[in-house]
Amino acid sequence: MGRKYRLYQVDSFTKELFKGNPAGVVSNADGLSVDEMQSIARELKNSETAFILNPSADDHEVWIRFFTPSTEVPICGHATIAAHYIRALENKYDTRRVFHKTGAGILPVDIIRINDGDYKIYMTQRKLEFHDPLSDSITHRIFEALGLRLNNLDERCPVQIASTGHSKVMIGIKSLAVLNSLNPDMGMLSKISNEIKCNGYFVFTLDSDEEDILTKGRMFAPAIGIKEDPVTGNADGPLGAYLIKHNIVSYSGNTFSYKGKQGEAINRTGIIEVEVELIDNEPYKVRIGGEATIVYKTEIEL
Repeated sequence: MGRKYRLYQVDSFTKELFKGNPAGVVSNADGLSVDEMQSIARELKNSETAFILNPSADDHEVWIRFFTPSTEVPICGHATIAAHYIRALENKYDTRRVFHKTGAGILPVDIIRINDGDYKIYMTQRKLEFHDPLSDSITHRIFEALGLRLNNLDERCPVQIASTGHSKVMIGIKSLAVLNSLNPDMGMLSKISNEIKCNGYFVFTLDSDEEDILTKGRMFAPAIGIKEDPVTGNADGPLGAYLIKHNIVSYSGNTFSYKGKQGEAINRTGIIEVEVELIDNEPYKVRIGGEATIVYKTEIEL
């Protein structure tokens, strides 16, 4: 008799079907081999698929592994939202905090029960890391690959790698119109990724045309099989800390919160909520969150 696995398609950072960022979720993944998990992720063709496993030690409640169509990655924002949304629904959770094991470490996730038994999910990301700004020569090549001119750069924004578990190159530009018109050379971006050891390029702008949305962005990661990711927790999260680090935004107290929008250029719009905690005016911890909705549920037998 075959092994049966529950498989969901979930759109994260939205309540509207076919918007936000789609993720696969296998909610009872114990027994799957690494090759089988990779094969499922390749078949689904989502930017990431999350596999929910029983804990491997007492210091976490659940273990989640994340696969793109071509490789395993340490953590993924939208697939984390999707996975814990499914766990909350399957287990009918009340509001609670859980700790999950990921490739980026053991981290807390807050499950918030809202109206009619629905949920919002907030994940705390890993410790912030900022690399030195990239060299002029690498920056020029990245801009060429993206189809940008150097005068498109927002002068407040150094081009540098930032990470809360899965690093991205932060690229701030002046114009929303330019952002939406990008048509990158994916082969060139992939080649540069191998050189700089970072597979994601997050192009963002503060030229927002919506009062309640601070940033708009697009994220490209062709080196791991993702031409464009609709809404990216591992980009918008460190972006919040980046904006504080470079004195680009104002804030009061020990927290800075805002909403970012992503995915408009590819008709998969989603909204991500970002919260940055500060200690002595320095970004210390990042939490991201949002809504999700199920597109379909099915079962596979192996």
